[in-house]
Amino acid sequence: MNATNTVPHTPTAPARSDVELTIGGMTCASCAARVEKKLNRMDGVEATVNFATEKARIAFGDGVTVDDLIATVERTGYTAEPPRAHAPEAEPTPEGGEAAGGEAEALRQRLTVSLALSVPVVLMSMVPALQFDHWQWLSLTLAAPVVIWGALPFHRAAWTNAKHGAATMDTLVSIGTLAAFGWSLWALFLGTAGMPHMRHAFEFTVSRTDGSSAIYLEAAAGVTTFILAGRWLEARSKRKAGAALRALLELGAKDVYVLRGGREERVPVSRLAAGDLFVVRPGEKIATDGTVVEGASAVDASMLTGESVPVDVAPGDPVAGATVNTSGRLIVRATRIGSDTQLARMARLVEDAQNGKAQVQRLADRISGVFVPVVLVIALATLAGWLLATADVTAAFTAAVAVLIIACPCALGLATPTALMVGTGRGAQLGILIKGPEVLESTRRVDTVVLDKTGTVTTGRMGLWDVVTAPGVSERELLRRAGGLEHASEHPVARAVAAGAAERAGELPPVEHFESVAGLGVRGEVEGCRVLVGRESLLFEAGIELPASLAAALATARGEGRTAVAVAWDGRARGVLSVADTVKETSARAVAELRALGLTPVLLTGDTTAVAESVAREVGIDEVVAEVLPQDKVAVVKRLQARGRTVAMVGDGVNDAAALATADLGLAMGTGTDAAMEAGDLTLVRGDLRVAADAIRLARRTLAIIKGNLFWAFGYNVAALPLAAAGLLNPMIAGAAMAFSSVFVVTNSLRLRSFA
Repeated sequence: MNATNTVPHTPTAPARSDVELTIGGMTCASCAARVEKKLNRMDGVEATVNFATEKARIAFGDGVTVDDLIATVERTGYTAEPPRAHAPEAEPTPEGGEAAGGEAEALRQRLTVSLALSVPVVLMSMVPALQFDHWQWLSLTLAAPVVIWGALPFHRAAWTNAKHGAATMDTLVSIGTLAAFGWSLWALFLGTAGMPHMRHAFEFTVSRTDGSSAIYLEAAAGVTTFILAGRWLEARSKRKAGAALRALLELGAKDVYVLRGGREERVPVSRLAAGDLFVVRPGEKIATDGTVVEGASAVDASMLTGESVPVDVAPGDPVAGATVNTSGRLIVRATRIGSDTQLARMARLVEDAQNGKAQVQRLADRISGVFVPVVLVIALATLAGWLLATADVTAAFTAAVAVLIIACPCALGLATPTALMVGTGRGAQLGILIKGPEVLESTRRVDTVVLDKTGTVTTGRMGLWDVVTAPGVSERELLRRAGGLEHASEHPVARAVAAGAAERAGELPPVEHFESVAGLGVRGEVEGCRVLVGRESLLFEAGIELPASLAAALATARGEGRTAVAVAWDGRARGVLSVADTVKETSARAVAELRALGLTPVLLTGDTTAVAESVAREVGIDEVVAEVLPQDKVAVVKRLQARGRTVAMVGDGVNDAAALATADLGLAMGTGTDAAMEAGDLTLVRGDLRVAADAIRLARRTLAIIKGNLFWAFGYNVAALPLAAAGLLNPMIAGAAMAFSSVFVVTNSLRLRSFA
């Protein structure tokens, strides 16, 4: 009998799955925290819920299903949707933007209707001259839809919170508006407020039994409208939550010419398979990652890599999807498709960075978590105390309602949106777009600013940098002949030379017998001379040697990271031309202004170390990180954060999008890509780096105004609550005090209009 070999059992880690759910019904950061807390209480579940993107990213074990996760979210009082199924060849498309857009539109409709109905109610209540016979019944007719339909989201959220033993700002809005509306109904139908000749007297000293003749419809309708305005602004700021990912995915080519059976066949990119040969003509996007099989060209990869100078490619060289073929015809063999491409991986980087980015919980919501229950207890204690002390139901209810109304968060609701409206409006005039109030918290703590080089510190466009001539050759003669020859080429370096030559030397002469030598340069006849422009090897092939002065000029230019070409005619080397990405005129001053704000600048780029250090010296930056890929940019930001720094990132390209989303504060140049602008927290419309300093100053000032507003809003409430509980404020005066606090908050916010 054969012996049986036994293999010792090695325990394996339990299988883990990941899923992303879309969460609906969240109205504040505390809602996201509640959903996250409930999910994490499940065995084997690790969840992160992002209020801004309305997504939950969940890792779970074998004993849990997606249906279990959805059920838990629904039991918490919110909705959850599983991920949509995608075809294998399809790219995922973010859907958060559409949901946020629908939410913003629904709030806009409620706000528009509520505003139209509330304005006459407030005017009639506060201006006695407008009070005609039975005016109070018209006010009731106008206010009822506002309190019931307009405030329905607040009532619904308050009910959901109550079922789970929680209280937020929604709770206080709902109770305050319903208390004011309920008291008004009681006064109109059971009190004396419904009499034809009733007028709203604005008195500061009234007897405790006068409450039955007062109505507070303006408070109920006005608070609802104010809070709706704040929520609409918030929803609008979240509207483009998925736009960065869509912008990334839309960069890719949609169609491609595939070589099949010796013929070119145009097909959708989704039908491209690994190993297929496809054609890329000049000016077209490369459809997917691959290897060049035939042809030579220069590929503009700046959108993905940050390299300012297009890269020359020849057979055997790799190319990335979404980059642009600038000149020659290429045949490429596809090596990676779909979710494996560099573009798709960058999209996942941005998505991960956005989902993992900590969202700052609103100060009002944090304080409301304690403030709301305290107000409710004070109101109930006031009611009970007055009943026990006086047995006067009207006086007791009047005092209790006064407590609720004075505590109603009208000013709290205005504190953030009014300052944000004025601040963002002023920012737009200065070329600064602030996405939302969450952005402002980060600006206060930022101590390091990471600057992308290409398109941010520099123009992102190559220009003629330097001209070195051989003895006996004039600069104009060199530029005319080299520029005339390069004008016939499509290569980006050639275009930079031609443009610079035309600017410095005037109209360029025509070229005859033009010839492009792949990877080396160009040659042709200009003004009767046989001219060569390109690498020194092009000249060596023609038997032309570089004199020491020109060889030194070439070495110096390349040592400083510039692209240099040699020029020769009639068998002799005549000069050296160098091109480079030029530094913006305002960048040095911008760096100085950022330093004045207490920020440490860091230059981050995919360009060579020599180029980066040259630019850094010119603008006054000491710390340089060069030759980094997009994923390395994210790693650099995370490394700085791990050292305890709070990092702002300024960039403009697709290659910056993930780093912008990862940074504590992302500032996107408006002259850059949509992906960068959507991943950033602030957009600098003018493309001037000096605006970055202005943006941080404005954001900090706006945050200070918001905090001041919140302090005074709570200050009014805290100071007036004891007066209301003691019966020294009837609800009408409490409503007036609440209105005055709102006026103060708005006036304080308007100071931002003078920001410069």
